[in-house]
Amino acid sequence: MRPYILAETNWEALKNETFDLAVLPWGATEAHNYHLPYATDNIQADHMAAESARLAWEKGGKVIVLPTIPFGVNTGQSDIYLDINLNPSTQLAILNDIVEVLDRQKLSRLLIFNGHGGNNFKPLVRELGLKFPKMFISYCFFPQVLDKYAYFEEKGDHADEMETSLMLHLRPDLVLPKEKWGRGAAKSFKIKAFSEGWAWAEREWSKISEDTGTGSPYKSTKEKGHRFFEDITKKMGDFMLELCEADLDDLYE
Repeated sequence: MRPYILAETNWEALKNETFDLAVLPWGATEAHNYHLPYATDNIQADHMAAESARLAWEKGGKVIVLPTIPFGVNTGQSDIYLDINLNPSTQLAILNDIVEVLDRQKLSRLLIFNGHGGNNFKPLVRELGLKFPKMFISYCFFPQVLDKYAYFEEKGDHADEMETSLMLHLRPDLVLPKEKWGRGAAKSFKIKAFSEGWAWAEREWSKISEDTGTGSPYKSTKEKGHRFFEDITKKMGDFMLELCEADLDDLYE
């Protein structure tokens, strides 16, 4: 039993316990090229949040990791079989109920650990922060924690070298043999502003990728995944500890 994982602990341990920070991993259920499981985002978020919390816990951080939300925003993938979509308004309703519980029980710090690029928590955090002024709500998206291209060679953002390497490290039993991997070739918008990143429109996934991947996975290795996982969880563990210890009335310098 890991005392910082809510799903594993029990009332005997919790009835007299208090925590400083709740962590909510949030993933998605969607196709990841031919070779990775639909739960890739959930598996990565599960493992990263748990390991980061362990590192913070061992330094005295009172962290509790909530069960991972397994569905995310997949509005651009409506024709990909069994990609399960949660609308942003549904995410807001789920978050509202969770935050309401934490606020009532005076656990005033929540970190949303995002594992899926389609999730956009900023407007949700803004709205809930206004509704629950005693709560300090933050979020992170793990691929942005480090410079991924210091670890991986190929560009991409879905079932790419990074995600395949992580899964080869975390759950190699769920990765198909290399001869089954798709190329991860993806089309870009013809409209230059979207490709340059200063304008945005949702991608229709089945029109940009034949195998649902965006980014070649072929240079992936479990060693790369292990190194990236270790470095990212160390940085995230320090962040969780800092959140636990922060004076919420004195956050700025």
